[in-house]
Amino acid sequence: MTTEGKEGKLIIFSAPSGAGKSTIVNYLLAQNLNLQFSISATSRLPRGSEKHGIEYYFLTPHEFKERIANGEFLEYEEVYKDKFYGTLKTEVTRILESGGNVIFDVDVVGGCNIKKHYGEQALSIFIAPPSVAVLRERLINRGTDTADVIEARIAKAELELAFSNRFDVIVENTDLDIAKSEVLGIVKDFLKR
Repeated sequence: MTTEGKEGKLIIFSAPSGAGKSTIVNYLLAQNLNLQFSISATSRLPRGSEKHGIEYYFLTPHEFKERIANGEFLEYEEVYKDKFYGTLKTEVTRILESGGNVIFDVDVVGGCNIKKHYGEQALSIFIAPPSVAVLRERLINRGTDTADVIEARIAKAELELAFSNRFDVIVENTDLDIAKSEVLGIVKDFLKR
C-alpha cells in the first residue's frame, strides 16, 4: 500500500534495442514519481563492476531453473542455452509493499506476461523507433556492436515490432525530448488514476 492508501502501480516498458527505452526509463526514475526499478534476475555472470542486487540478481543456471520450477518468476526467458533473464515475484512484492510504484524494462514477451498478470494495475508502453532503417542507423552510431550483432538486433526488432499492438500505449521515439515528455505525461496520468 502507498502512503495515500492506494495500491502501487506497475509501468512496463518494452522496445527493440536502440529505440531509446532505457534512456526514457532512466529519465522517469529521475522524476518525482515514486518509481522503483524492478531488478531482473539473470543466470549470466556479472560484467565489469556489476553487483548482485544492484544491476541484476545473479543466479546460477541451476538456481534459476529451481526457481522456475518453484513458480518464483512472474516472467522469464531462456535467451541462449542456460542464459536466463526474468522477473522474480518477490522483487515486485518488495517494491509494492514499500509503497512504491514498479517500473520495468523488459522484452516484449515479458511485458505482455506482466500486463496479463496485473491487468489494470499495470500500464504497458511500447517505445517504437520511427522505422527499422532509423533503428539500424542508431545501432551503428552507438559504435558498441559488430555488424553481425547489429543485423541480429534488427532481425529481433522486426519480430518485437509485431508485438507493439499488444501494449496499452505506443510512443514513437522520433525525437527523444518529445518522447520523454509524452511518456512523462502518460505515466503521470496513469499514476493519478
